[in-house]
Amino acid sequence: MSEPKSPTPTPGDTYKGWLFKWTNYIKGYQRRWFVLSNGLLSYYRTQAEMGHTCRGTINLATANIAVEDSCNFVISNGGAQTYHLKASSEVERQRWITALELAKAKAVQMQAESDDSGDDFPAVSPNSGQGGDCRNTEIQSTLRTLNSKVEDLATCNDLIVKHGSALQRSLSELEGLRVAVDMGEKVKQVTERATLFRITSNAMINACRDFLSMAQSHSKRWQKALQTEREQRIRLEETLEQLAKQHNHLERAFRGATVLPPSFSNPALGNKGGVSGKADASDEDDDNEFFDAMEEPAEFITVPADPKYHRRSGSNISGISSETGTDDQSVNFDELSLASNPESPQPLELEPVRQRRTRIPDKPNYYLNLWSIMKNCIGKELSKIPMPVNFNEPLSMLQRLSEDLEYYELLDKAAKSHSSLEQMCYVAAFTVSSYSTTVHRTGKPFNPLLGETFELDRHRECGYRSLCEQVSHHPPAAAHYAFSEKGWTLRQEITLASKFRGKYLSIMPLGSIQCIFEKSNNHYSWKKVTTTVHNIIVGKLWIDQSGEIDVVNHKTGDRCHLKFAPYSYFSRDVPRKVTGVVTDKDGKAHYVLSGTWDEKMEFSKIMQSSKGENGTEGKQRTVYQTLKAKEIWRKNPLPEGAENMYYFSSLALTLNEPEEGVAPTDSRRRPDQRLMEEGHWDEANAEKQRLEEKQRSTRREREREAVKAASSPEEAVTEASINDSPLKTDAKEPAPASSEISDESGHPDTYQALWFEKMDDPVSGETLHIYKGGYWEAKEQGNWDMCPDVF
Repeated sequence: MSEPKSPTPTPGDTYKGWLFKWTNYIKGYQRRWFVLSNGLLSYYRTQAEMGHTCRGTINLATANIAVEDSCNFVISNGGAQTYHLKASSEVERQRWITALELAKAKAVQMQAESDDSGDDFPAVSPNSGQGGDCRNTEIQSTLRTLNSKVEDLATCNDLIVKHGSALQRSLSELEGLRVAVDMGEKVKQVTERATLFRITSNAMINACRDFLSMAQSHSKRWQKALQTEREQRIRLEETLEQLAKQHNHLERAFRGATVLPPSFSNPALGNKGGVSGKADASDEDDDNEFFDAMEEPAEFITVPADPKYHRRSGSNISGISSETGTDDQSVNFDELSLASNPESPQPLELEPVRQRRTRIPDKPNYYLNLWSIMKNCIGKELSKIPMPVNFNEPLSMLQRLSEDLEYYELLDKAAKSHSSLEQMCYVAAFTVSSYSTTVHRTGKPFNPLLGETFELDRHRECGYRSLCEQVSHHPPAAAHYAFSEKGWTLRQEITLASKFRGKYLSIMPLGSIQCIFEKSNNHYSWKKVTTTVHNIIVGKLWIDQSGEIDVVNHKTGDRCHLKFAPYSYFSRDVPRKVTGVVTDKDGKAHYVLSGTWDEKMEFSKIMQSSKGENGTEGKQRTVYQTLKAKEIWRKNPLPEGAENMYYFSSLALTLNEPEEGVAPTDSRRRPDQRLMEEGHWDEANAEKQRLEEKQRSTRREREREAVKAASSPEEAVTEASINDSPLKTDAKEPAPASSEISDESGHPDTYQALWFEKMDDPVSGETLHIYKGGYWEAKEQGNWDMCPDVF
């Protein structure tokens, strides 16, 4: 590629062109666009980056320029920055050398003139504490001197007024003299007063001259200091913005580089290919060195099992001895039953009763600066930050909880399993599948109002029913209950603790999830991992899941330890990776799970295990010999046009669809959420404010009633007797408050959940809200008199 001929540089011109810059020993020289202007040499990857991303800048005023050979030259400022550059030809190199020398000479001259424009005060670095003290002392001394001169001027002014008045009187008297004898005395008096006036005037003139001279001498230095402070502030703001953009670009580049094709799963190719891919996408800095980031080593390694296990597994797997990792329960287990098979997840006898919608109105393109709202909320609880609907998605948190049932067929298959270890694999896959809907869902769900509910009735289509209720205001907590005619029950109570850290948002779900199978009476429980939303300040939002989950079977003691690997720039693993091991009550491993939480999960039967070599941190890793991995779960594809519909899945599109017969507290009836879905965001924000004001007043009223009841024991006894009837109690409940409003009074919330009650679970030992019944019967009767006025 031929380079365009550059004009001969002249002093003061901006000089631009392509040069080759040394980056590192992996990539060698890379072509970069250099710009020389105002004594600064900056470079960019392309000309298009000049408007937003500068890769590096060096000040020529303090730099050394050295020629190495016909095309190569080096620019260094004493070790902190060194650019090894190469021109396309000797002529081009000479043009650059001439331009750089001229720019350096001009920069040195401007720096010297800038130093001379000040006065004789010593230059002090503003970054040093001692220099700052000296500058403060110098300014204080100058101010004291100037104040003294001002006082002298005031004194001289008073004297001039006094002597001027006396001189004027003497002149008047002199004009009125009639006797020649008195003339000599009066003239003498006038002369004296005129002399005093002249002396005082001269003193004032001298004081004015001193004040003016001192003010002029210091004004240049003060103007220079003020201009320097302004320039430093501007540079700091530009640097901060540039760093944020570079960070965003770097994250996106590395994210793209770490999505490796399947061929890179080969360890022999992983190191070389991974480093090269990341190096191409990275932004090199001066003297850039590439080191692997500190990442936690894998706890185990899987290798293909001996071929004899493959031969025996199909025909006589029961012949494998217990020493190879199989137990009596899993001896007759058919590997194909766990894998994805052509069996339909929906039984033929379950006919859909209605056609569900497949689209919602497209998301409007309303711009709103998130940072302008969030910058004052660093360190606060997310539920206490007033947020416009512009950052929401038209679903409530109750509906998001119900989305966990999108892959309900995993629990259907688990209910049919005869082996508890096999069942554990399905439950673990179901646990991972609940995160698949979050990969692109950066919108914040609506915080439910206290007493708000959401039902998901899929009994005719899928065989299950689900109910959620917001059971607490402070802290906000939601209870969820689902049961299936296939023989499983799911219940959970989730409280979200969230913190905004400036750059990212961490969401920590508190509470547990429990799944009970009717046939085997196996009782499982687990907790959720941490969700992190990145690029809050600038760039495209993206979500990561990280942490560990222990799925425990409280009946058999089986356990599955799942590890969600956090995203790392330099990790050679596939992003969003999840690994797990299924063990029995004795700690013996039986299955290995692996995959990603946004795509699929696979399982492998462990035939033999042994201790391997020590890892990078001295930890001894276990080596599992496994059969060929089989797929147990795969994410459903998103519907067409999902990017314009908040990236909703097929199930999510139906959650807010209006339905007849639901409770008046159902999320589908929430007006601000409905307005947002229809694209009326301004009206939705106004409606949201109305609900917030309503829930504030309702909460205050409920607290006043609680205080009043507590002050009257007889009334309290009467209230307690009425509470025996939940329908009457809830019918008298005032409108609940929203979890978005902080508890300003500090009083405990007196609200009693309508469909759930707090109980101790004897199996898991946890305390949570458990469904107490009555909802579906009330729906069949159409009797919602007990429901509070939420909306």
